[in-house]
Amino acid sequence: MFTLSQKMALDKLSQVVNIYNSINNLFNNTEKTIADIKGIDHDLNKLISEKTSGFPWLAGAIAQYHELLDFKIVDFLEKKLKPAVASAERVREIAKEKRILEKQFRITRNIIKYYESLFPWLPEFIGEDLDDLIEQVTKKEEKEDTQDDPVRFYLTKAEYEKFSTEERNQKALNRYWTKKKSSWELGRDYERYIGYIYERMGYNVYYQGIEAGLEDLGRDLIAKKKDEVKVIQCKYWAQHKTIHEKHICQLFGTTLKYWIENKKFVKKQTPIFMMKMIKGDNIMGVFVTSTKLSDVAKEFANELGIEIKENYPFEKYPSIKCNISKRTGEKIYHLPMDQQYDRTIIEEEKNECYVETVAEAEKLGFRRAWRWKGARE
Repeated sequence: MFTLSQKMALDKLSQVVNIYNSINNLFNNTEKTIADIKGIDHDLNKLISEKTSGFPWLAGAIAQYHELLDFKIVDFLEKKLKPAVASAERVREIAKEKRILEKQFRITRNIIKYYESLFPWLPEFIGEDLDDLIEQVTKKEEKEDTQDDPVRFYLTKAEYEKFSTEERNQKALNRYWTKKKSSWELGRDYERYIGYIYERMGYNVYYQGIEAGLEDLGRDLIAKKKDEVKVIQCKYWAQHKTIHEKHICQLFGTTLKYWIENKKFVKKQTPIFMMKMIKGDNIMGVFVTSTKLSDVAKEFANELGIEIKENYPFEKYPSIKCNISKRTGEKIYHLPMDQQYDRTIIEEEKNECYVETVAEAEKLGFRRAWRWKGARE
C-alpha cells in the first residue's frame, strides 16, 4: 500500500513521463521534417546550380520557397500559447528582405561559377585581399604615370638622400626580395624565374602574362629559339592544392589560338590533325607549377601534347638584367621594380646577362636606366 504522499509523487512522475514522451515524439517528427526539408533543399540547390543562370525566374521561385519556410516561424509565433506578435512581424519583414537577397545571391553565385568554368584562373584570386589587389593595380598605374625612381618605394626619404646610387639601388633590391608579398606578386616572381630558366637554355622569352595582365589569354611566357616556340603557363600554388584538367584545356586552347594567329589557317580540321600540325610546326604548350597535377590532368596533358613540369620550386636567382640598348649601344641594367624590366630580353650571344648585385653590374660597365618611363631606351 502506498501512502498519500507516495501516490501524489507517482502521479507527478507519470505526468512527467507523459510530457517527456510527447516532447520526444514531437522532436522525432521535427527531426524527420528537418531531414525532409534538407533533402528537398539539396535537390533544389542542385537544380539551381544547373539552371539559375539560364532561368533567373527559378532563383525567384526558390527564394519564395525559403520565404514560406520563414513564414512557418511567423505562424508559430502568432499562434503559440503566448503569441509574440511583434516578433512575428519582425520575422515577416526579415523574410521579405531575405527573399530579395536570396534571389540576387543565387543568380550571382551561379554566374560566377559559369565565369570560373570559362576562365579557370579566376578562382586563384579567392582568398586574396581585395585591398592588396587594388593596391597592386594602382601602384602599376602610378609607376607608369610618374618619372619618380621606383627605388623610392623601398627606401625612406632620408635613406634615398643619404646613400650613394649604388648603395640605394642595392638596398632597394634587397628589400624587394625580403618584403612580404601578395599571392599576385609571388606569382609574378615565379613567372620571371621560369623565364630566367628558359633564357639560360637559349630561348628569347616574352613575358606576356606580366605585361598583358588579365588579357594574357593564359600565355604567361612565350619562349622562342630558332623555329621552336613554347607557350608557357605558370602556376605558383601552395603544395596542398592540385592542378585540374580545366587548366590543361585552357593552355591547349590558348596554344592553338597562338598557332592559328601565326599561321594562315582557314580550313576546318579534326582536333587530332590540328595537334599533329601544331607539333609539326614546333609549337608546344608547357605547364609549369609549384604543386602537383591530378591524374586526369596528366592524362589530358598527354593526349593534348602538353609538356608538364610539376612540383617545380621557386628559387632566388640573379635578377638584375644587364642589357645593351639596340638604339644607342649603351650598357644599361634594370632592377625588378623598373618599368622596362619585363620588356627587356636578355641575349647572351650579345654579351647581355643577369647578375646578382648592383656592384657586379657596374663593374661590367652597365649603368642603371635613368628614364624609368623608357623614353631613352
